[in-house]
Amino acid sequence: MNNIKTLFKSLLPGIFLFGFTVGTGSVTAMAKAGADYGMSLLWTIFISCAITYFLIQLFGKFTLVTGLTALQSFRKHIHPAVAILFIVSLTTQVCGSVIGVMGILADVCYEWSKNFIDGGLSPLYFAFFFITFVYVIFLIGKTEVFEKVLAIFVAIMSVCFLVNFIILMPPAMAILNGMVPNVPDTGADTNSFLVIASMVGTTVFSGLFILRTILVKEAGWTMADMKTQNRDALFSAFLMFIVSTSIMAAAAGSLYIERITLVNVTQMINLLEPLAGASAVAIFTIGLIAAGVSSQFPNVALLPWLLDDFHQRKPNLKRPSYRIIALVISSLGLIVPIFHAKPIAIMIGSQAFGALLLPATVACIFFVGNKVTLMGEHKFEKVTNVILSMIFVFALVMSYMSCNGIMTTLQAL
Repeated sequence: MNNIKTLFKSLLPGIFLFGFTVGTGSVTAMAKAGADYGMSLLWTIFISCAITYFLIQLFGKFTLVTGLTALQSFRKHIHPAVAILFIVSLTTQVCGSVIGVMGILADVCYEWSKNFIDGGLSPLYFAFFFITFVYVIFLIGKTEVFEKVLAIFVAIMSVCFLVNFIILMPPAMAILNGMVPNVPDTGADTNSFLVIASMVGTTVFSGLFILRTILVKEAGWTMADMKTQNRDALFSAFLMFIVSTSIMAAAAGSLYIERITLVNVTQMINLLEPLAGASAVAIFTIGLIAAGVSSQFPNVALLPWLLDDFHQRKPNLKRPSYRIIALVISSLGLIVPIFHAKPIAIMIGSQAFGALLLPATVACIFFVGNKVTLMGEHKFEKVTNVILSMIFVFALVMSYMSCNGIMTTLQAL
């Protein structure tokens, strides 16, 4: 029993990162990809998760070697303005994510509530409930509580989406063919460039790697824990691949077959029942709620963590200013229910924005990781540098796709 507890504790940082990454933004991106293109974009998930694993373990190793987090090293060894740029950019992306997450959660719960209450409950009630729940957990101010509560929601989410995959699984050949890289033709109502960029943006998220170094340092890991941190990184990336694939497959096995383009995630609630039954709807909804709540925890806490990290002080979520910041960011979740904005458009745009920040993240870790005065004998090897260079090129391509997709979408409005 003690060995199981020790193993679970060692995997908590990875579970935390997984919960941060696979939220409603990821569900939206993967479901839209599956609905519009079937399993043909599975290769994007695989490459994204492989890159995510490589960067998670690389950023973690950097902190084990130097004792510095990514933000601290960027500030000290590049320029303070670079660290500030990351704080501003990541906060902007997280704010967009909060708006979309709560909008989608509220809309989905509203549609689902119609099965039990005539006319359903207002989306505003659901948004307020989830915002309050996450904020109350934040007020406790302990990362350990965050990690344990998030682990529960991650477990619920994973089980739900895996069961959904089994119910709606597309043909095996379609899954295998999806591993072959290709860019589907863009139809009049879809934009494959933007969808691909959003899939990469939600998986290979710069904030994930910055936060990874903070969690590694806070866990007190040293070079003796290298195997633990590598295993933790692999576990996190593996979960991302399995769950993301399950979400895509559920949409591909239902909406894509019926040639139904996903415009709003609430469509999944209305369309899954005749295709797969009420049980599939319930499982998908519960999984989506768990995904949304699990991603909201780190979304709300990210800016306070980054500020403490930037000032090189011990993380303290109980600071009065942080509680105000968290309240303001949480309140953004009311925008969609109040003003009836389009949450799926906000989420896709927010995730695509993440692809724009990725090249800068790769360039910065490449620079500090090759400083002999900082890394000593652990300076990045040639193989690592080659892989980082390839990831940098991939990131530039994704940035181009993101810009191209956003511009095309804006022109179509």
